[in-house]
Amino acid sequence: MEKKLYTVTVFSENHVGLLNQITIIFTRRQLNIETLSVSPSALKGIHKFTITTYTDADTIEKVVKQIDKRVDIIKSYFNTDEDLVYQEIALYKIATDQFLQLGSIEQLIRKYNIRILEMNETCVVLEKTGHYDETQGLFDELSQKLKVLQFIRSGRVAITKSKIERLSDMLASLEDMRPQ
Repeated sequence: MEKKLYTVTVFSENHVGLLNQITIIFTRRQLNIETLSVSPSALKGIHKFTITTYTDADTIEKVVKQIDKRVDIIKSYFNTDEDLVYQEIALYKIATDQFLQLGSIEQLIRKYNIRILEMNETCVVLEKTGHYDETQGLFDELSQKLKVLQFIRSGRVAITKSKIERLSDMLASLEDMRPQ
């Protein structure tokens, strides 16, 4: 079966140990988590886990069903890149003297659409948001031209291209089914 990148979205209340329970499901299926991001969702009291992994369609369906069986999970879904709007953020720390010797800083800023977050006598911190290949492309170029002192990239943050969050639809249908 063809392996491709899937984004798993898990909605839950914020309970201690839940992340461990979720990662065990991936581990048992010998799936490597490529990126992981956890934050409060748009719905008060509900957290959103965004996890990416390379696998096949059959395996990802089984993983999501297993995650859904956990007591503390409200609902989980999986998507491909085509269904999502997504970004990562990357930070790059470079020595100021090397950065200034780079030449056309403006050209680099325009090419990669980067922001300078901090600039002092010792270092410059750059920020780049985009897809993995964009943040990696900047890292590769900077590494070829000068020494990158520090580099960090976030996990994927993603929202569906649909009109509203799928969880909102599910919660609304549950509310409609409650006796009045």
